[in-house]
Amino acid sequence: MIKEQDIKPIPKYILKLIKQKDKQSYQKYSGQTRFYSYFAKYNKELVQIIVALKNKNKNWYCKQVAIHGVHSEKCIVKDMEYFFMGGYVVGWYEQGLTKFPKWYESTNWCEADDKYFNPYSKIVNAEFALKFKQYKYSAVNQYYYEDKLKYLRLYEKFPQTEFLVKFGLSAYATSKTILKLVGKDKQFRNWLIQHSNEIKINGYYISTLLTAYKQNKDLDKAQQYETLLKTFCKNLNYKKIKKLFDNKIVQFFNYIIDQQTNESSYIDYLEACENLHLDMNLDKNKMPHNFKRWHDIRIDEYDTAKLKADEKKRKQFYKKFIKVAEKYLPMQRNLKDNYVCIIAKSPADLIIEGDKLDHCVGRMNYDQKFAREESLIFFIRTKETPNEPFVTVEYSLLNHKVLQCYGKQDSKPEEIVINYVNKVWLPYANRKLKKLVI
Repeated sequence: MIKEQDIKPIPKYILKLIKQKDKQSYQKYSGQTRFYSYFAKYNKELVQIIVALKNKNKNWYCKQVAIHGVHSEKCIVKDMEYFFMGGYVVGWYEQGLTKFPKWYESTNWCEADDKYFNPYSKIVNAEFALKFKQYKYSAVNQYYYEDKLKYLRLYEKFPQTEFLVKFGLSAYATSKTILKLVGKDKQFRNWLIQHSNEIKINGYYISTLLTAYKQNKDLDKAQQYETLLKTFCKNLNYKKIKKLFDNKIVQFFNYIIDQQTNESSYIDYLEACENLHLDMNLDKNKMPHNFKRWHDIRIDEYDTAKLKADEKKRKQFYKKFIKVAEKYLPMQRNLKDNYVCIIAKSPADLIIEGDKLDHCVGRMNYDQKFAREESLIFFIRTKETPNEPFVTVEYSLLNHKVLQCYGKQDSKPEEIVINYVNKVWLPYANRKLKKLVI
Protein backbone atom coordinates (compact mmCIF):
# COMPACT_ATOMS: atom_id res chain seq x y z
CA MET A 1 0.00 0.00 0.00
CA ILE A 2 1.26 3.46 -0.88
CA LYS A 3 2.46 5.59 2.03
CA GLU A 4 1.73 9.27 2.48
CA GLN A 5 5.43 10.16 2.31
CA ASP A 6 5.64 8.53 -1.15
CA ILE A 7 3.03 10.82 -2.72
CA LYS A 8 4.42 13.09 -5.40
CA PRO A 9 2.87 16.23 -6.94
CA ILE A 10 0.82 15.87 -10.09
CA PRO A 11 3.27 15.89 -13.04
CA LYS A 12 3.05 18.92 -15.32
CA TYR A 13 2.28 16.82 -18.40
CA ILE A 14 -0.63 15.20 -16.54
CA LEU A 15 -1.99 18.62 -15.57
CA LYS A 16 -1.80 19.62 -19.22
CA LEU A 17 -3.70 16.49 -20.30
CA ILE A 18 -6.37 17.06 -17.63
CA LYS A 19 -6.87 20.65 -18.73
CA GLN A 20 -7.25 19.56 -22.34
CA LYS A 21 -9.85 16.93 -21.44
CA ASP A 22 -11.67 19.29 -19.11
CA LYS A 23 -11.87 22.08 -21.68
CA GLN A 24 -13.52 19.67 -24.12
CA SER A 25 -16.14 18.43 -21.63
CA TYR A 26 -16.91 21.15 -19.09
CA GLN A 27 -16.68 24.57 -20.69
CA LYS A 28 -20.19 25.50 -19.49
CA TYR A 29 -19.96 23.91 -16.04
CA SER A 30 -16.78 25.36 -14.58
CA GLY A 31 -18.31 25.91 -11.13
CA GLN A 32 -18.86 22.24 -10.31
CA THR A 33 -16.34 19.73 -9.01
CA ARG A 34 -15.37 17.03 -11.49
CA PHE A 35 -12.89 14.16 -11.42
CA TYR A 36 -10.05 12.87 -13.59
CA SER A 37 -7.37 10.30 -12.87
CA TYR A 38 -3.99 9.12 -14.06
CA PHE A 39 -1.78 6.07 -13.74
CA ALA A 40 1.55 6.28 -11.93
CA LYS A 41 4.14 3.94 -10.39
CA TYR A 42 4.83 3.83 -6.65
CA ASN A 43 7.04 1.16 -5.05
CA LYS A 44 6.86 -0.94 -8.25
CA GLU A 45 3.05 -0.98 -8.07
CA LEU A 46 0.70 0.55 -10.62
CA VAL A 47 -1.60 3.08 -8.93
CA GLN A 48 -4.56 5.13 -10.08
CA ILE A 49 -4.63 8.65 -8.67
CA ILE A 50 -8.00 10.44 -8.56
CA VAL A 51 -7.81 14.18 -9.12
CA ALA A 52 -10.56 16.66 -8.21
CA LEU A 53 -10.93 19.77 -10.34
CA LYS A 54 -12.79 23.03 -9.83
CA ASN A 55 -12.86 26.49 -11.36
CA LYS A 56 -13.73 29.77 -9.71
CA ASN A 57 -13.82 32.82 -11.94
CA LYS A 58 -10.69 32.41 -14.07
CA ASN A 59 -8.72 30.40 -11.51
CA TRP A 60 -8.23 26.67 -11.96
CA TYR A 61 -7.84 24.40 -8.91
CA CYS A 62 -6.70 20.80 -9.04
CA LYS A 63 -5.66 18.33 -6.31
CA GLN A 64 -5.23 14.62 -5.57
CA VAL A 65 -8.07 13.18 -3.47
CA ALA A 66 -7.70 9.38 -3.65
CA ILE A 67 -5.03 6.83 -4.60
CA HIS A 68 -5.79 3.19 -5.44
CA GLY A 69 -3.14 0.51 -5.95
CA VAL A 70 -3.74 -2.33 -8.38
CA HIS A 71 -2.83 -4.89 -5.70
CA SER A 72 -3.98 -2.96 -2.63
CA GLU A 73 -7.04 -3.77 -0.55
CA LYS A 74 -6.99 -0.25 0.87
CA CYS A 75 -6.89 3.13 -0.79
CA ILE A 76 -5.90 6.45 0.77
CA VAL A 77 -8.17 9.48 0.71
CA LYS A 78 -7.98 13.17 1.45
CA ASP A 79 -10.62 15.95 1.54
CA MET A 80 -13.32 13.78 -0.03
CA GLU A 81 -16.48 12.14 1.35
CA TYR A 82 -19.25 10.01 -0.09
CA PHE A 83 -22.94 10.56 0.69
CA PHE A 84 -25.54 7.97 -0.31
CA MET A 85 -27.97 10.55 -1.73
CA GLY A 86 -25.51 13.21 -2.84
CA GLY A 87 -22.58 11.23 -4.20
CA TYR A 88 -18.98 12.37 -3.82
CA VAL A 89 -18.15 15.79 -2.39
CA VAL A 90 -14.79 17.52 -2.07
CA GLY A 91 -13.68 20.22 0.38
CA TRP A 92 -11.73 23.19 -0.99
CA TYR A 93 -10.70 25.05 2.19
CA GLU A 94 -6.97 24.48 1.64
CA GLN A 95 -7.31 26.12 -1.78
CA GLY A 96 -9.05 29.14 -0.28
CA LEU A 97 -12.46 28.51 -1.86
CA THR A 98 -14.35 28.25 1.44
CA LYS A 99 -14.07 30.22 4.70
CA PHE A 100 -14.17 27.12 6.89
CA PRO A 101 -13.03 23.51 6.34
CA LYS A 102 -15.63 20.77 5.98
CA TRP A 103 -15.72 18.17 8.74
CA TYR A 104 -14.11 15.58 6.47
CA GLU A 105 -11.20 17.79 5.35
CA SER A 106 -7.77 17.05 6.80
CA THR A 107 -4.13 17.87 6.24
CA ASN A 108 -3.38 14.14 6.37
CA TRP A 109 -4.33 11.23 4.16
CA CYS A 110 -6.41 8.42 5.66
CA GLU A 111 -7.08 4.80 4.73
CA ALA A 112 -10.38 3.49 3.34
CA ASP A 113 -11.62 0.28 1.70
CA ASP A 114 -10.59 0.14 -1.93
CA LYS A 115 -14.16 -0.27 -3.20
CA TYR A 116 -15.09 3.16 -1.82
CA PHE A 117 -13.94 6.63 -2.83
CA ASN A 118 -13.61 5.78 -6.48
CA PRO A 119 -15.78 8.29 -8.38
CA TYR A 120 -16.20 8.02 -12.13
CA SER A 121 -13.13 9.65 -13.66
CA LYS A 122 -11.49 9.67 -17.06
CA ILE A 123 -7.97 8.23 -17.04
CA VAL A 124 -5.85 10.61 -19.12
CA ASN A 125 -2.81 8.31 -19.60
CA ALA A 126 -4.13 4.76 -19.87
CA GLU A 127 -1.16 3.76 -22.04
CA PHE A 128 1.15 4.23 -19.01
CA ALA A 129 0.07 0.79 -17.73
CA LEU A 130 1.63 -0.82 -20.81
CA LYS A 131 5.09 0.09 -19.43
CA PHE A 132 4.63 -2.62 -16.81
CA LYS A 133 5.83 -5.98 -18.09
CA GLN A 134 2.78 -7.84 -16.78
CA TYR A 135 0.39 -5.45 -18.59
CA LYS A 136 2.32 -5.04 -21.85
CA TYR A 137 -0.23 -7.06 -23.83
CA SER A 138 -3.29 -6.20 -21.73
CA ALA A 139 -4.80 -3.81 -24.32
CA VAL A 140 -5.91 -1.62 -21.39
CA ASN A 141 -5.45 1.47 -23.56
CA GLN A 142 -8.09 0.04 -25.93
CA TYR A 143 -10.52 -0.82 -23.13
CA TYR A 144 -13.45 1.53 -23.70
CA TYR A 145 -14.61 2.12 -20.12
CA GLU A 146 -13.05 4.02 -17.21
CA ASP A 147 -12.82 1.19 -14.63
CA LYS A 148 -9.41 0.30 -16.00
CA LEU A 149 -7.93 -0.67 -12.64
CA LYS A 150 -10.67 -3.29 -12.24
CA TYR A 151 -9.92 -4.42 -15.78
CA LEU A 152 -6.21 -4.91 -15.02
CA ARG A 153 -6.98 -6.81 -11.84
CA LEU A 154 -9.14 -9.18 -13.86
CA TYR A 155 -6.52 -9.38 -16.63
CA GLU A 156 -4.05 -10.88 -14.14
CA LYS A 157 -6.51 -13.71 -13.45
CA PHE A 158 -8.13 -13.88 -16.89
CA PRO A 159 -5.73 -12.89 -19.70
CA GLN A 160 -8.63 -13.48 -22.10
CA THR A 161 -9.84 -9.95 -21.29
CA GLU A 162 -7.38 -8.84 -23.99
CA PHE A 163 -9.17 -11.09 -26.51
CA LEU A 164 -12.52 -9.44 -25.81
CA VAL A 165 -11.18 -5.89 -25.97
CA LYS A 166 -9.30 -6.41 -29.23
CA PHE A 167 -12.49 -7.64 -30.87
CA GLY A 168 -14.37 -4.56 -29.71
CA LEU A 169 -16.20 -6.32 -26.86
CA SER A 170 -15.09 -4.11 -23.96
CA ALA A 171 -18.62 -4.21 -22.53
CA TYR A 172 -18.09 -7.89 -21.61
CA ALA A 173 -14.40 -7.75 -20.59
CA THR A 174 -15.17 -7.51 -16.86
CA SER A 175 -17.81 -10.25 -16.79
CA LYS A 176 -16.33 -13.26 -15.02
CA THR A 177 -19.01 -15.50 -16.54
CA ILE A 178 -17.94 -14.55 -20.07
CA LEU A 179 -14.22 -14.61 -19.21
CA LYS A 180 -14.39 -18.12 -17.76
CA LEU A 181 -16.27 -19.45 -20.78
CA VAL A 182 -13.84 -17.77 -23.20
CA GLY A 183 -10.94 -19.37 -21.31
CA LYS A 184 -12.22 -22.93 -21.46
CA ASP A 185 -14.40 -23.11 -24.60
CA LYS A 186 -12.69 -22.66 -27.96
CA GLN A 187 -16.00 -22.94 -29.82
CA PHE A 188 -17.38 -20.04 -27.78
CA ARG A 189 -14.33 -17.94 -28.68
CA ASN A 190 -14.88 -18.66 -32.36
CA TRP A 191 -18.59 -17.89 -32.00
CA LEU A 192 -17.77 -14.51 -30.41
CA ILE A 193 -15.38 -13.66 -33.24
CA GLN A 194 -18.00 -14.62 -35.82
CA HIS A 195 -20.67 -12.42 -34.18
CA SER A 196 -18.41 -9.67 -32.76
CA ASN A 197 -19.66 -6.89 -35.06
CA GLU A 198 -23.31 -7.71 -34.38
CA ILE A 199 -22.69 -7.89 -30.62
CA LYS A 200 -20.70 -4.67 -30.59
CA ILE A 201 -23.41 -2.74 -32.46
CA ASN A 202 -26.43 -4.04 -30.52
CA GLY A 203 -25.03 -4.42 -27.00
CA TYR A 204 -26.80 -7.64 -26.00
CA TYR A 205 -27.31 -8.82 -22.42
CA ILE A 206 -24.74 -11.30 -21.12
CA SER A 207 -27.59 -13.78 -20.64
CA THR A 208 -28.53 -13.22 -24.30
CA LEU A 209 -25.04 -14.23 -25.46
CA LEU A 210 -25.12 -17.38 -23.35
CA THR A 211 -28.62 -18.34 -24.51
CA ALA A 212 -27.88 -17.67 -28.18
CA TYR A 213 -24.62 -19.66 -28.06
CA LYS A 214 -25.81 -22.63 -26.01
CA GLN A 215 -29.16 -22.99 -27.80
CA ASN A 216 -27.91 -21.94 -31.25
CA LYS A 217 -30.47 -19.13 -31.38
CA ASP A 218 -30.57 -15.92 -33.37
CA LEU A 219 -29.13 -13.13 -31.19
CA ASP A 220 -31.99 -10.70 -31.80
CA LYS A 221 -34.59 -13.33 -30.90
CA ALA A 222 -32.63 -14.34 -27.82
CA GLN A 223 -32.42 -10.68 -26.77
CA GLN A 224 -36.14 -10.24 -27.36
CA TYR A 225 -36.79 -13.27 -25.15
CA GLU A 226 -34.55 -11.95 -22.36
CA THR A 227 -36.21 -8.52 -22.52
CA LEU A 228 -39.65 -10.10 -22.36
CA LEU A 229 -38.60 -12.21 -19.39
CA LYS A 230 -37.24 -9.23 -17.45
CA THR A 231 -40.33 -7.07 -17.96
CA PHE A 232 -42.81 -9.95 -17.69
CA CYS A 233 -41.62 -11.11 -14.27
CA LYS A 234 -41.98 -7.60 -12.85
CA ASN A 235 -45.47 -6.92 -14.18
CA LEU A 236 -48.36 -8.02 -11.97
CA ASN A 237 -50.81 -7.48 -14.85
CA TYR A 238 -49.65 -10.72 -16.48
CA LYS A 239 -50.76 -13.15 -13.76
CA LYS A 240 -53.55 -14.40 -16.04
CA ILE A 241 -51.03 -15.32 -18.73
CA LYS A 242 -48.86 -17.21 -16.23
CA LYS A 243 -51.91 -19.13 -15.03
CA LEU A 244 -53.14 -19.89 -18.55
CA PHE A 245 -49.76 -21.25 -19.69
CA ASP A 246 -49.31 -23.08 -16.38
CA ASN A 247 -46.09 -21.08 -15.79
CA LYS A 248 -44.58 -22.44 -19.04
CA ILE A 249 -43.46 -18.94 -19.95
CA VAL A 250 -41.00 -20.12 -22.62
CA GLN A 251 -43.95 -21.48 -24.64
CA PHE A 252 -45.74 -18.13 -24.36
CA PHE A 253 -42.67 -16.11 -25.34
CA ASN A 254 -41.91 -18.32 -28.33
CA TYR A 255 -45.51 -17.85 -29.46
CA ILE A 256 -45.63 -14.04 -29.27
CA ILE A 257 -42.17 -13.74 -30.86
CA ASP A 258 -43.24 -15.98 -33.76
CA GLN A 259 -46.51 -14.03 -34.11
CA GLN A 260 -44.64 -10.69 -33.95
CA THR A 261 -46.89 -9.38 -31.18
CA ASN A 262 -46.40 -8.47 -27.51
CA GLU A 263 -47.68 -9.38 -24.07
CA SER A 264 -49.88 -6.27 -23.87
CA SER A 265 -51.82 -7.20 -27.00
CA TYR A 266 -52.14 -10.78 -25.79
CA ILE A 267 -53.62 -9.76 -22.42
CA ASP A 268 -56.18 -7.63 -24.27
CA TYR A 269 -57.03 -10.63 -26.47
CA LEU A 270 -57.23 -12.93 -23.43
CA GLU A 271 -59.60 -10.64 -21.55
CA ALA A 272 -61.84 -10.31 -24.61
CA CYS A 273 -61.99 -14.11 -24.95
CA GLU A 274 -62.83 -14.51 -21.26
CA ASN A 275 -65.62 -11.95 -21.53
CA LEU A 276 -66.97 -13.90 -24.51
CA HIS A 277 -66.82 -17.10 -22.37
CA LEU A 278 -64.47 -18.95 -24.74
CA ASP A 279 -62.62 -22.07 -23.59
CA MET A 280 -59.00 -20.87 -23.33
CA ASN A 281 -57.70 -24.38 -22.67
CA LEU A 282 -58.23 -25.13 -26.37
CA ASP A 283 -55.08 -24.45 -28.39
CA LYS A 284 -57.09 -22.77 -31.17
CA ASN A 285 -58.14 -20.10 -28.65
CA LYS A 286 -55.01 -20.10 -26.55
CA MET A 287 -52.56 -19.81 -29.46
CA PRO A 288 -54.43 -19.03 -32.72
CA HIS A 289 -52.37 -19.54 -35.89
CA ASN A 290 -52.92 -15.96 -37.02
CA PHE A 291 -52.91 -13.95 -33.82
CA LYS A 292 -53.45 -10.52 -35.39
CA ARG A 293 -56.55 -11.70 -37.27
CA TRP A 294 -58.12 -13.48 -34.31
CA HIS A 295 -57.18 -10.70 -31.93
CA ASP A 296 -59.15 -8.22 -34.05
CA ILE A 297 -62.08 -10.61 -34.44
CA ARG A 298 -62.39 -11.24 -30.69
CA ILE A 299 -62.06 -7.56 -29.86
CA ASP A 300 -64.77 -6.69 -32.38
CA GLU A 301 -67.02 -9.43 -30.97
CA TYR A 302 -66.47 -8.06 -27.50
CA ASP A 303 -67.27 -4.52 -28.70
CA THR A 304 -70.54 -5.75 -30.13
CA ALA A 305 -71.39 -7.50 -26.87
CA LYS A 306 -70.72 -4.31 -24.94
CA LEU A 307 -72.99 -2.29 -27.22
CA LYS A 308 -75.89 -4.57 -26.32
CA ALA A 309 -75.58 -3.60 -22.64
CA ASP A 310 -78.44 -1.85 -20.97
CA GLU A 311 -78.62 1.81 -22.08
CA LYS A 312 -79.49 3.04 -18.60
CA LYS A 313 -76.49 1.35 -17.03
CA ARG A 314 -74.28 2.80 -19.76
CA LYS A 315 -75.43 6.33 -18.94
CA GLN A 316 -74.80 5.77 -15.24
CA PHE A 317 -71.38 4.44 -16.07
CA TYR A 318 -70.57 7.50 -18.22
CA LYS A 319 -71.49 9.80 -15.32
CA LYS A 320 -69.29 7.81 -12.95
CA PHE A 321 -66.37 7.91 -15.41
CA ILE A 322 -66.66 11.68 -15.89
CA LYS A 323 -66.81 12.22 -12.12
CA VAL A 324 -63.55 10.28 -11.65
CA ALA A 325 -61.91 12.25 -14.49
CA GLU A 326 -62.86 15.55 -12.86
CA LYS A 327 -61.53 14.31 -9.51
CA TYR A 328 -58.05 13.65 -10.91
CA LEU A 329 -57.96 16.59 -13.32
CA PRO A 330 -55.09 18.30 -11.40
CA MET A 331 -52.78 15.45 -12.45
CA GLN A 332 -52.81 16.81 -15.99
CA ARG A 333 -49.72 18.77 -17.02
CA ASN A 334 -49.53 21.63 -19.52
CA LEU A 335 -46.42 23.61 -18.63
CA LYS A 336 -43.30 24.72 -20.48
CA ASP A 337 -42.49 21.28 -21.89
CA ASN A 338 -42.44 19.83 -25.39
CA TYR A 339 -45.38 17.64 -24.43
CA VAL A 340 -48.68 17.94 -22.59
CA CYS A 341 -50.46 15.26 -20.55
CA ILE A 342 -54.28 15.09 -20.62
CA ILE A 343 -56.57 12.81 -18.63
CA ALA A 344 -59.31 10.90 -20.48
CA LYS A 345 -62.61 12.73 -19.90
CA SER A 346 -65.02 10.01 -21.06
CA PRO A 347 -65.12 6.43 -22.39
CA ALA A 348 -65.56 7.98 -25.84
CA ASP A 349 -62.11 9.57 -25.47
CA LEU A 350 -60.65 6.10 -24.96
CA ILE A 351 -62.38 4.76 -28.05
CA ILE A 352 -61.10 7.64 -30.20
CA GLU A 353 -57.57 7.24 -28.80
CA GLY A 354 -57.62 3.49 -29.47
CA ASP A 355 -58.93 3.91 -33.02
CA LYS A 356 -56.38 6.60 -33.90
CA LEU A 357 -53.41 4.70 -32.46
CA ASP A 358 -54.68 1.23 -33.38
CA HIS A 359 -54.43 -0.24 -29.88
CA CYS A 360 -56.91 -1.58 -27.32
CA VAL A 361 -57.35 1.26 -24.84
CA GLY A 362 -60.91 1.94 -26.04
CA ARG A 363 -61.94 -1.66 -26.62
CA MET A 364 -61.04 -3.45 -23.40
CA ASN A 365 -61.82 -2.91 -19.72
CA TYR A 366 -59.68 0.19 -19.24
CA ASP A 367 -62.84 2.28 -18.92
CA GLN A 368 -64.07 -0.01 -16.12
CA LYS A 369 -60.74 0.15 -14.28
CA PHE A 370 -60.81 3.94 -14.68
CA ALA A 371 -64.31 4.22 -13.23
CA ARG A 372 -63.34 1.92 -10.33
CA GLU A 373 -60.31 4.16 -9.69
CA GLU A 374 -57.89 1.27 -10.14
CA SER A 375 -55.95 2.91 -12.95
CA LEU A 376 -56.26 6.14 -14.90
CA ILE A 377 -55.65 6.74 -18.60
CA PHE A 378 -53.67 9.78 -19.70
CA PHE A 379 -52.90 10.99 -23.22
CA ILE A 380 -49.46 12.37 -24.07
CA ARG A 381 -49.63 14.92 -26.88
CA THR A 382 -47.08 17.19 -28.51
CA LYS A 383 -47.29 20.88 -27.69
CA GLU A 384 -47.78 21.71 -31.38
CA THR A 385 -50.65 19.24 -31.90
CA PRO A 386 -52.40 18.83 -28.52
CA ASN A 387 -55.52 17.34 -30.12
CA GLU A 388 -53.72 14.63 -32.08
CA PRO A 389 -53.37 11.19 -30.33
CA PHE A 390 -49.69 10.38 -29.83
CA VAL A 391 -48.89 8.20 -26.78
CA THR A 392 -51.21 6.56 -24.22
CA VAL A 393 -50.30 6.00 -20.56
CA GLU A 394 -51.98 3.76 -17.97
CA TYR A 395 -51.29 4.94 -14.40
CA SER A 396 -51.83 2.81 -11.28
CA LEU A 397 -53.60 4.61 -8.44
CA LEU A 398 -52.56 1.82 -6.09
CA ASN A 399 -48.81 1.87 -6.78
CA HIS A 400 -48.49 5.44 -8.16
CA LYS A 401 -46.60 4.02 -11.16
CA VAL A 402 -46.90 3.91 -14.92
CA LEU A 403 -48.22 0.47 -15.91
CA GLN A 404 -48.14 0.91 -19.68
CA CYS A 405 -46.85 3.50 -22.12
CA TYR A 406 -47.47 2.84 -25.82
CA GLY A 407 -47.69 4.69 -29.09
CA LYS A 408 -49.27 3.67 -32.38
CA GLN A 409 -49.89 -0.09 -32.73
CA ASP A 410 -48.49 -0.76 -29.23
CA SER A 411 -45.08 0.57 -30.23
CA LYS A 412 -42.55 1.72 -27.65
CA PRO A 413 -42.26 5.54 -27.68
CA GLU A 414 -38.95 7.30 -28.30
CA GLU A 415 -36.62 7.69 -25.33
CA ILE A 416 -37.32 11.44 -25.08
CA VAL A 417 -41.04 10.70 -24.61
CA ILE A 418 -40.37 7.95 -22.04
CA ASN A 419 -38.13 10.36 -20.12
CA TYR A 420 -40.91 12.96 -20.14
CA VAL A 421 -43.43 10.42 -18.83
CA ASN A 422 -41.21 8.92 -16.12
CA LYS A 423 -39.06 11.86 -15.06
CA VAL A 424 -41.24 14.92 -15.69
CA TRP A 425 -44.92 14.03 -15.66
CA LEU A 426 -44.92 11.09 -13.18
CA PRO A 427 -43.24 12.96 -10.26
CA TYR A 428 -45.49 15.95 -10.99
CA ALA A 429 -48.64 13.79 -11.03
CA ASN A 430 -47.68 12.02 -7.80
CA ARG A 431 -47.17 15.37 -6.07
CA LYS A 432 -50.58 16.56 -7.24
CA LEU A 433 -52.17 13.27 -6.16
CA LYS A 434 -50.90 13.72 -2.60
CA LYS A 435 -52.70 17.07 -2.38
CA LEU A 436 -56.04 15.67 -3.51
CA VAL A 437 -58.67 14.89 -0.89
CA ILE A 438 -59.39 11.24 -1.70
